[in-house]
Amino acid sequence: MKQLVEFIAGRLVEYPDRIEVNLQEEGDSLAIELRVAQEDLGKVIGKQGRTARAMRSVLAASKAGDGKRARLEIVE
Repeated sequence: MKQLVEFIAGRLVEYPDRIEVNLQEEGDSLAIELRVAQEDLGKVIGKQGRTARAMRSVLAASKAGDGKRARLEIVE
């Protein structure tokens, strides 16, 4: 999951070296925190949140290996 988020975000942003992805297990779900440079925040979120929604859809389709639900949080 972490590599998938890094890959997608890395293709969207101008500063891929400033991408941070943290995983936190919360019961039966997996919280994925994505941090990017302030300048790239709009590119990751997209117009009306479409890019972020698409990333969440991809994560939902590729569930974690142990069947946990993944939740993407884009952090400033």
